[in-house]
Amino acid sequence: MTVDVERRGAVTVITLNRPEAANALDPDTISGVGRALVDAEEDDSVRAVVLTGAGDRVFCAGMDLKAFTEGRRGGGDGPGLEVLNRRVYPKPAIAAVNGAAVAGGFELAIACDLIVAADHARFGIPEVKRGLVAAGGGTRLPRRLPLAIALELGLTGDLIDAPRALALGLINRVVPGPDVLDTAVELANHLSENGPLALKVTKQLMYSIIGNSDWEAIAEAVAPVFSSNDAIEGATAFKEKRTPNWTGT
Repeated sequence: MTVDVERRGAVTVITLNRPEAANALDPDTISGVGRALVDAEEDDSVRAVVLTGAGDRVFCAGMDLKAFTEGRRGGGDGPGLEVLNRRVYPKPAIAAVNGAAVAGGFELAIACDLIVAADHARFGIPEVKRGLVAAGGGTRLPRRLPLAIALELGLTGDLIDAPRALALGLINRVVPGPDVLDTAVELANHLSENGPLALKVTKQLMYSIIGNSDWEAIAEAVAPVFSSNDAIEGATAFKEKRTPNWTGT
């Protein structure tokens, strides 16, 4: 299994369990996370959700570029990450970022309501370095950071460390690596002491203030990039550890 699910009191913990592949998102993993989120949503005894990654090095490296170059894209059968990142998920969701959260992994983290990060964690959307577009991260980030900072991250593709992310207000807690999951679960259980309907509506109201993304328009805008020669070249160059040869096509 590439996704582990466990209960800790009123909290469901969902763990991306592909440490050998930097917890990257292949179709099976995307579907596993989606199913776990739906199951938690439909279970009234679950009051909050925590997402984390296996190991102490990487939370999630984003899209599995090997799967991408092989034509295996998106999720498999059933629900996927849209359960969390294309609407207001009805229960509190906390990311326990145990290491690097980059590209789609960064998008997954900021799709959560709160972020608890290990002190060695790093964050960023390096898609432009691969000839790709950070669709979710790039559109959600300007709502959580000043535009100049969001543009810096989006256009350079560079990463920032946990202390800077905390200073920018992007994350909520920075703790030693071994404490990150326990701290996130403790925070989730603390939230769970409050009324579930009140939590749901509070989330809906706060997110309504910053508006909802037009995901159909976003998908239409990024589709030509993901089907471009440069997208395949960027992913292939990354896999082969060489500099990409961009053609702009």
